[in-house]
Amino acid sequence: MSTADGDVLGRLELQLGRLLFAGVASSATCLAVGLVLAVTGAYPAAANGILTTGLVILMITPIGRVAASLVVYARLRDWFFVATTILVFVVLLLAWFLKMKP
Repeated sequence: MSTADGDVLGRLELQLGRLLFAGVASSATCLAVGLVLAVTGAYPAAANGILTTGLVILMITPIGRVAASLVVYARLRDWFFVATTILVFVVLLLAWFLKMKP
């Protein structure tokens, strides 16, 4: 791996860390607000929607991480990791869609 590739991967890790932090922080915020609304009994429909939003954000965060990794590996032309990341992406999407089915 060249120094340029190492720099790209270093930036990727930093950006992915920020993405994961933003996803978890926004999910936690939604869940906390929704929980407060649910416990106090104020705006029960809004509480339900906010709690659902928090859970969806939490589920989508890893999918965003894999998608960002896929783009970087494709730019680096690292086809082994592109194929591996696509496989992980498909498994995550399938698991998410199967969980969403009633």
